[in-house]
Amino acid sequence: MKRKTWLRRNALSTPKMTIRTDLPWAAKVLAWALAAAVGAGAATFVIDMRSGAFASAGAAVLHGKVTPAELQEQVDKLTIERDRLATAANEAESRLNIERAAQKPLATQIKALELENTRLKEDLAFFDSLLPTATGPQGVSIRRLKIDQPGPNQLHYQILVMQGGKGDVAFSGTLQLALSATQAGKPAMMVFPDIKAGDASKYKLGFKHYQRLDGVITVPDGLIVKSVQARVLEKGQMRTQQSANL
Repeated sequence: MKRKTWLRRNALSTPKMTIRTDLPWAAKVLAWALAAAVGAGAATFVIDMRSGAFASAGAAVLHGKVTPAELQEQVDKLTIERDRLATAANEAESRLNIERAAQKPLATQIKALELENTRLKEDLAFFDSLLPTATGPQGVSIRRLKIDQPGPNQLHYQILVMQGGKGDVAFSGTLQLALSATQAGKPAMMVFPDIKAGDASKYKLGFKHYQRLDGVITVPDGLIVKSVQARVLEKGQMRTQQSANL
């Protein structure tokens, strides 16, 4: 009975035996190669996932068979063309500014020539009216009277006085302008030259055949001129007169 009990205890305390199968070396190499392939595939998958943006960005270039060098060449050509067009535009603008600057004095000259042409036409009309005949008392007359208003409170007059006949004797006298007007609703009269103004020399007459007078007179504020009467005086006596309405 004691012997059986001892054998049972020794059987329970005996270490367990592990059975291992020894694989051949060829099978081990194949297993390692398979593991390496799986790892490489996983790494490639991760890299492809991370570089997806770069792959899509270069797809257009690869599909179009255009290299970065060719793209850069196109950019350079476009840059050169842009610079050429910008230079041409600047040159055109400079020429336009020069032409505009040149046109300003030309426009001023044209306006001056037009005024001169008008004056010459008037002079021609004056000369055509110079006839060797006496048309007024003792041959003195006003052949032309023109009145206009170039600005506020201003009257511009152009007068041609002539002496008919042979003109052997020079005429000496004075021009007088009488303005018929209204001021504050009441009739008013003004006579030039004004002795107080001291401008009588502008109205002096002295000629054998004709004399032209051209000037501007200033009138007071609020004076509305209706008509102007030009008078030729000799020694205080009126020789001839002519009126013009505004």
